[in-house]
Amino acid sequence: MFDVLILGGGVSGISCALVLGSAKNKSFVANKKIGILSHQKTSMLQEAVINNAYGIAPGKLGADLLTDSIQHLSQTYPHVEQIPNEKVLKIEGEFAPFIVTTNKNIYKTKTIVVAIGSANTFAIEGLLRFVEPHQKALAEKQRIQLKNRDHKVIEGIYVSGTLAGCRSQVAIAAGSGADVATDILTLWNNGVPTQSHDSLNK
Repeated sequence: MFDVLILGGGVSGISCALVLGSAKNKSFVANKKIGILSHQKTSMLQEAVINNAYGIAPGKLGADLLTDSIQHLSQTYPHVEQIPNEKVLKIEGEFAPFIVTTNKNIYKTKTIVVAIGSANTFAIEGLLRFVEPHQKALAEKQRIQLKNRDHKVIEGIYVSGTLAGCRSQVAIAAGSGADVATDILTLWNNGVPTQSHDSLNK
């Protein structure tokens, strides 16, 4: 049983996992089981060159950033369980625990973060009723998003990145994933607003 399972290893999914992972020393996170289905094959970054994102050296290839981010997560927060090379097919349940079925396994989780792309090939059974046209993409691109309010689809299911209705910018997707992570940390902290920082003074 996961406390949170992130679906997708692109920018917003890894960003969410990094923030959640960084909070490991907080008392209300200590016993939480965090997982990420780190599939990256369909990420929009595969063909990208990044010149305009804060903290990323210009000319960085998106494909390299994807690989580096997986290594960053593994090395810095190894307690976050990475599940590679699995594609989500179905989500069952209206409230926790949810059952997530992939092409290889079945998982149970109390919270889900859907952090995959906004292509109109989206086909996760159980979430199709939330699909609507993307509100910030050109109509001819036929992008989609999941209906949500401040990243929350229903109780226990969050969406981040372009699938949440964000524009396709690395910085925006990263921020979206981090935002969802702090919402989850706040939930775990009994509703007390929470974030996770490192400091030279700590």
